[in-house]
Amino acid sequence: MSFKTSKLLSLYTVKLFLVLIYYCVAEETCETVPTEIHVTKEEYDDMGALIRSCSGEVGVNKCEGICSSQVRPSISAPTGFSKECFCCRENFLRERLVTLTHCYDPDGIRLEDEDSAIMEVRLREPDDCKCYKCGDFSR
Repeated sequence: MSFKTSKLLSLYTVKLFLVLIYYCVAEETCETVPTEIHVTKEEYDDMGALIRSCSGEVGVNKCEGICSSQVRPSISAPTGFSKECFCCRENFLRERLVTLTHCYDPDGIRLEDEDSAIMEVRLREPDDCKCYKCGDFSR
């Protein structure tokens, strides 16, 4: 192989490597995304009898996206492959109150009086998301 061919091949290899790095980084799209969920909460008295059941559609954040993972041959791994898997997960949670406005008594009759017609529920949702090594719950 001539020096010129070798140099050209090296340049193509470097370009390919840089393109692969760019795509691996560019594909990471782990982010906080708004979504809507249905929430139902029941309230019981001291004896365990149902007092009321409240529900509603609530806007919350979720983590969604793509994180770069890779599998490469390895002579030291028992399977013959070294795996690095990353998952999109919450980096920070925030707590907030949401109001449920559809409340019913144990017989299924909608409650209308001001004190029992709504219920506030505390929930936690992602405030920030990040790629973490899969199965790593040590943080």
